[in-house]
Amino acid sequence: MSVSSITSKNNIKANILTPNGFILGQMRWDDEGRISTIEGQSISSEQARNNGQAIVLPGFIDLHVHGGAGRDIMEGGDALEKVAQIHASHGTTSILATTMTAPKDDLTEAFKAIGQVMQTSHQSKIAHVLGVHLEGPYISESKLGAQPAFARPVSLSEINQLNALATIRLITLAPEADNNLSLISQLCEQGIKVQLGHTSGSYEQGVQALQAGATGFTHLFNAMSGLHHREPGMVGAALAHAQYAEIIPDLLHVHEGAIKVAMRAIPSCYCVTDSTAAAGMPDGEYSLGRHKVYKCMGGVRLKDGTLAGSTLCMDQAFKNLVNVLGFDLEQASLRVSTFAANHLGVNDRGRLQKNAFADCVILNQDLELQDTLLQGKTF
Repeated sequence: MSVSSITSKNNIKANILTPNGFILGQMRWDDEGRISTIEGQSISSEQARNNGQAIVLPGFIDLHVHGGAGRDIMEGGDALEKVAQIHASHGTTSILATTMTAPKDDLTEAFKAIGQVMQTSHQSKIAHVLGVHLEGPYISESKLGAQPAFARPVSLSEINQLNALATIRLITLAPEADNNLSLISQLCEQGIKVQLGHTSGSYEQGVQALQAGATGFTHLFNAMSGLHHREPGMVGAALAHAQYAEIIPDLLHVHEGAIKVAMRAIPSCYCVTDSTAAAGMPDGEYSLGRHKVYKCMGGVRLKDGTLAGSTLCMDQAFKNLVNVLGFDLEQASLRVSTFAANHLGVNDRGRLQKNAFADCVILNQDLELQDTLLQGKTF
């Protein structure tokens, strides 16, 4: 299907997914890239999948991105721009640049580069950079996963210094480590979302963290205390109490059955890639912060075999939800776009409605990506 046959200046004709379901019709947007009108006939998801017309969904939103195209965000320089570009080519219209557990000087250099890109990403043909996901360094030394061994207690002064360079939207921390639990409320008061991850904490500590203001869980099931019927662990706290949690649907990090459990239990469980520099690249050696990682056997691993992020992009995540896990188009779209936007409190992305940005993906009937629109402009 030719994209040029359904798009013209500031409008598109297709099966368009709105918050109220699919419309077979037309969407228009103004010169600033905000949607002005969506009009047409309401149709079912099944009709949208089978009527031969293009499918237009809200652009994918990924709140956990370390790299891609051979580049790692911790490099600084122009790495983030290259990362945001390759993810846009796979349908992702907004990202959080995600840092690694590292010494303060390393984080400072990465944040300087992120801040520079944030000032211009809305003007470029790259995924919009919403801010930073600070994954660590305030995590458990016993649950580093693929994080380098620079874990330390939460430091409000360090966070404030970094935040002055690039806006922190999300922090992953281990509530049981040092004094971390007692500082969650202060982070939330500063407008920073707190997720629990890389944690050996108990069910009770997870519940306490949620009561203190934490709102999510980082790559659910991975690098956290698991569910046992007498010790529910951090996973149990998430399944029993969470509104939000991120999960990696590459079918390597988490079994498809566990993904279904999470999405049944957690109302707004959303997908992330946790992508590394190896995303979009051939097998070989790549950087992940201060680690060397290896793309092989369909994944990314440390030398000892530990999973170290992924090669996933969001277009494949969406197809996995539909083709493997059996979600319909509407539910899958919520989990690769809208729920992530909701978690951050972003109301003008992750949905196709009046006054929202015309960030969208154009798919054919086989759910293959045909094009990405970034604020109404073709990628």
